[in-house]
Amino acid sequence: MVESAFHNSPETVCCTAMVENTGAGMNTLSVITKVQIERAAAFPAKFADNPIRAASLDTIQRRNAILDAVFYDVDAMTEEETSDLAFWLAREGAVILVPPSGADRLKVFLTAEDFLKGAPSVAALAIAGVGSSALGAAAFARNVADAIGGPVAAVVSGYGIADVLTEALGGFFWFGALNSVRHAFEPLDAMTKMFSRSEHASKNNSWTRTSKDTETVIALLQDKRFSPGLLVGHSKGNLVLSEALYALVQEQPKVAERVSERSRIVTISAKIGMPSIFQHVIDVVGEWDWFGALNSRPDIRADLVVPHAWHSTNSNFPMGMGIDVPQFLARAMTMFESEAPPARTARLSLILDAPQRAAAALRKSSTSDRT
Repeated sequence: MVESAFHNSPETVCCTAMVENTGAGMNTLSVITKVQIERAAAFPAKFADNPIRAASLDTIQRRNAILDAVFYDVDAMTEEETSDLAFWLAREGAVILVPPSGADRLKVFLTAEDFLKGAPSVAALAIAGVGSSALGAAAFARNVADAIGGPVAAVVSGYGIADVLTEALGGFFWFGALNSVRHAFEPLDAMTKMFSRSEHASKNNSWTRTSKDTETVIALLQDKRFSPGLLVGHSKGNLVLSEALYALVQEQPKVAERVSERSRIVTISAKIGMPSIFQHVIDVVGEWDWFGALNSRPDIRADLVVPHAWHSTNSNFPMGMGIDVPQFLARAMTMFESEAPPARTARLSLILDAPQRAAAALRKSSTSDRT
């Protein structure tokens, strides 16, 4: 999800600075240009598929692809992979199988069901959250894959009508609270998908108030064929993960317990509360990341503070302010092996995790009404 208004926003200023930065930043500019060209070529097909969504969201989705180049290491993607991702820049709920650099080519699956049919073995689940594009999701997952030396499943957060309406209310600052507002608009998103040939809302979740990215994460984690040992989120991707885990705890406690026993969680750039049974959590934040601090739980201390870093994970960010995901994720994995992360207090979770709890309760209520 885009986490602030675009015009004159800090993200726009930082984007301009990075694009104008000489040297390494030129690669990023080349990627942005190629993506926008591919996006323009794909627009007629997207318009034919769903003219309402294509016309209303295309400009914003192009903007978000630029934001992804600010916040994620898009240079990690090959030219062929960039072309593969262009059409799906904002297909919320899609799953991308991302191998480490130099390995096989990535693959895009439009739904969790499509992904699970092949039952590919993955080492981690990664959820990006800033620009809401397949490009950013894949770039973040590539960094994770390089860190652990294995394939990663990336869930695309997406950007739809519900996000536009929520952003109009003041942006995604304090996204924990505003996310509950976003869910109120989810039925409108489902309604617009009724006009799509390739993205019909399914009977099971047509009118749910849970976003499709969260639904996809739930569908993956509850399936026994999907058993990664590492769950990684960046920015609002951490909130999507938290929502999914809270939903599992409320609806399928045995499944949630199984997932908690095998999972290690690393949050990057936003300290978000997780259900109490998930104790193996390490929070990584940038030293100068005021943006992430605004959207973090104040009672959760950072386990790893990245010196002189901001909210970006792009290694080409000006003045070295990007978080080197492979480096610090490797350090986090070492911490899991060598020492037990401090137990999280549940003292304030009832209040500070209220948006995730509310989303889980609404989903459970919607599910009960359909059965």
